[in-house]
Amino acid sequence: MRTAVVAGCVGGLLGVLAAVAAPGTVGAGAGAGGPASRTGVVAASRAAPGGPGGLGATGATRATGATRGTGATGGPGGRASSAVGFVAVAEVDASIGQEMRYATPRNFTGSVVDGYDEPVCLLARPAAEALRRAQREVLRRGYSLLVYDCYRPQRAVDRFVRWARDGSDQSAKAEFYPEVAKDRLIPEGYIAERSGHSRGSTVDVTLTELGRGALDMGTPFDFFDPLAYTDSPRVTGAAREHRDLLKRVLGRQGFVNLPQEWWHFTYAPEAFPVTHFDFPVSVASVHR
Repeated sequence: MRTAVVAGCVGGLLGVLAAVAAPGTVGAGAGAGGPASRTGVVAASRAAPGGPGGLGATGATRATGATRGTGATGGPGGRASSAVGFVAVAEVDASIGQEMRYATPRNFTGSVVDGYDEPVCLLARPAAEALRRAQREVLRRGYSLLVYDCYRPQRAVDRFVRWARDGSDQSAKAEFYPEVAKDRLIPEGYIAERSGHSRGSTVDVTLTELGRGALDMGTPFDFFDPLAYTDSPRVTGAAREHRDLLKRVLGRQGFVNLPQEWWHFTYAPEAFPVTHFDFPVSVASVHR
């Protein structure tokens, strides 16, 4: 399987158990290891502008200069390139599983996405620390968090838009958007020109059962379909319970779910609510 799975251990038995997070997501409607990856980006029309899940939020700029100590430079319309205030999640909690889809070809574009130099999860520090608290809770229940995407450079968002506008490339349709015409992905808000991920407090995440692998969440990650809506009435049984559990656990730590994507959560208040960053995804970026 063409996935990049990064999992560490905290030490002792806990680390061994957490490292078993499996690389696939089981979708009730698509079968085990179904559609691998979706944008995780939603237009402003599908989320409240400026809200924690508003990936195309109005009023935000790619770079607004230094914001809450970012050290970012550049005027409105530029791109913030400093990673000050960001951390590698593995250095905060190595037990959190990482399967960074956009750093591999296993995503709807079919190739490694621009800006993903390494398969690592980077987040603004407050979001990373909140994720660690959530991980402690799910570990006590016999589960582990598994992240698919964290900070996303603006250049990656731009790549998604170019892909969505390329009508000649339909190679991912059966896997990622079987019921939606590709030329509707932008109008219907599945792809947007801005993403909350680029602000550093948003994470795409699922649950795995220790020793058994990924839980059934009703759809795989990154599936362009209303079935992926968190509260879709078509999702019942174990998948419904798993979605609700993920939402409750993360909600207790300050994460707000985007209703159109069961996997998408933004920590509030965001450390950088109006700055869209563009530094590459790599450990070196946060150690400079």
